Amino acid sequence: MSQSKVTMEVGNDGVAVITISNPPVNALAIPIIDGLKEKFAEATRRNDVKAIVLTGKGGRFSGGFDINVFTKVHGTGDVSIMPDVSVDLVTNAVEDCKKPVVAAVEGLALGGGLEFAMGCHARIAAPRTQLGLPELSLGVIPGFGALTGLLCYGSFKGTQRLPRLVGLSKAIEMMLSSKPIMSEEGKKLGLIDALVPSKELLQVSRAWALDMAERRKPWLRSLHRTDKIGSLSEAREVLRMARLQAKKTAPNLPQHQVCLDVIEEGIVHGGYSGVLKVVSGFQTYCIYLHSCLPC
Repeated sequence: MSQSKVTMEVGNDGVAVITISNPPVNALAIPIIDGLKEKFAEATRRNDVKAIVLTGKGGRFSGGFDINVFTKVHGTGDVSIMPDVSVDLVTNAVEDCKKPVVAAVEGLALGGGLEFAMGCHARIAAPRTQLGLPELSLGVIPGFGALTGLLCYGSFKGTQRLPRLVGLSKAIEMMLSSKPIMSEEGKKLGLIDALVPSKELLQVSRAWALDMAERRKPWLRSLHRTDKIGSLSEAREVLRMARLQAKKTAPNLPQHQVCLDVIEEGIVHGGYSGVLKVVSGFQTYCIYLHSCLPC
């Protein structure tokens, strides 16, 4: 059996390629999360690294957080095995990295995998790559931190980044339906910056990262963008209609309404506020969720 690991190779061009390896879908298991934290810290520290490319081995970026951890926690009652990664890794190590980070995405980027990609400063994808946040179908809130938030309250930034990259209506549709889109549509929406053949993915991603480092291409943090949100009144109307629709289609699934509440908080008060203020509301939801789970 292949051992799950994260590797880093620094080329002569000064680009560090950090690769997730955890077959078959490069799930974000605890050793992978620890490895990513270590490699990002090393790449940030090293003077010979100008920029970073994050990718996955075997033609897949990442299928998301390893939900088997939930089973282990539920069976043992040991919450300590849950990784505390949402703010430390996704926010600090990726989005707020002092060096540009490009996601080289292929095959699939789902849940926490897409959250990582959205935390990067650009996303280059191969054709027919699946992109999505399917967490509502699992009973948790979209975004890598929210997956861990089932037991230790996390970041919720998937709910904040996706509307800023694809627009509010499309983001809500993707999250409430839990259905992925393909990278071709992602390119049209702005979720993907460039679509290139698989054999050119790393080459183009490296060049893109260097262009950002040299300020030849824009270096953007998705959580700070507002150009696709629209006016506040328009956004509130979109959310109002989404709440009505969710009540009809998912009347017994409170996570849909909680998700919309989180999105609205971020739109009204900014992305970081959407991350922080919702924790108290999510605690109430977690109490409800645990009451429904078997002991």
